[in-house]
Amino acid sequence: MFYVYILRSEKDGKRYIGFTSNIDRRLLEHHTGYVTSTKNRRPLQLIHSEEFSNKIEAEQREKFFKSGRGRAELKLMGL
Repeated sequence: MFYVYILRSEKDGKRYIGFTSNIDRRLLEHHTGYVTSTKNRRPLQLIHSEEFSNKIEAEQREKFFKSGRGRAELKLMGL
């Protein structure tokens, strides 16, 4: 299984969008400061996740969320 996840920084309110095959491990990496992109934006809150059966679908969904249309959809979702 693969996961697309969205984190929100409680420090600056910004979102981080990523994908992984092991969501528990990846969230731990974010929370402990192992991920450079979010290290200085902690604490982080998981605000959304989606599960996919293959890597290609997860990568496509992550790419969509990072696009203009995807950001607009997240806004409509209240994320």
